[in-house]
Amino acid sequence: HSPMYFFLANLSLSDMGLVSTTVPNMLANIRMQNQLISYAGCLSQLYFFILFALLEAFLLAVMAYDRYVAICHPLHYTMVMSPGLCVLLVSASWIMSGLSALLHTLLMNSLSFCAEHVIPHFFCEINPLLRLSCTDIFINELAIFGIGGLSVLGCVLCLIISYAYVFLTIWKIPSTQGKKKALSTCSSHLSVVSLYFGTSSSVYFSSASTPSSRNGALASMMYAVVTPMLNPVIYSLRN
Repeated sequence: HSPMYFFLANLSLSDMGLVSTTVPNMLANIRMQNQLISYAGCLSQLYFFILFALLEAFLLAVMAYDRYVAICHPLHYTMVMSPGLCVLLVSASWIMSGLSALLHTLLMNSLSFCAEHVIPHFFCEINPLLRLSCTDIFINELAIFGIGGLSVLGCVLCLIISYAYVFLTIWKIPSTQGKKKALSTCSSHLSVVSLYFGTSSSVYFSSASTPSSRNGALASMMYAVVTPMLNPVIYSLRN
């Protein structure tokens, strides 16, 4: 019933959703040698992928704030991280992720695909789909860099500020044993954050520098499949 495990339950749900959006369809394509997907199915996959990918980023930021309160203000932890605030933070994460995913999906639906209909990817990701469009994608790119960029920037700032205070507090602890104990409470979260943001940022940096479909698919595989698979392992070992 502690806040961290309430957040972990939602993170696990997000991981399951992220994997379920892409992997079953990919395995069916490999098994049946049929790589077709309907237009509605592609948009549905795009919506749920953006929803769960953004939700994971928001939840990791919320969990960083939880670690900040636990380490920097331990005596006020139960009062600050009340059940009401935890539900509010998680609900806001779900709502913002859902609205952002809906906006990107509706903008994608407004485009025309009059040329080649082959997606050089193992699922319907937003960047490969935009490259197939024969209409102006300025509004879509604006939404990606505007709304998507602000969402990710907000999460990253929350992570950086929270852990800056956490490390300053740990630095002031006089005993080595106390420092190790404080660090151990956030080691799992730091591992997951590094894994998720490291792999997801590599997708967009690699696609920007070298727009190779193979490189993009391999990078996407890391944060869409491998990261959600490793998250339960990391937290289970910690427990």
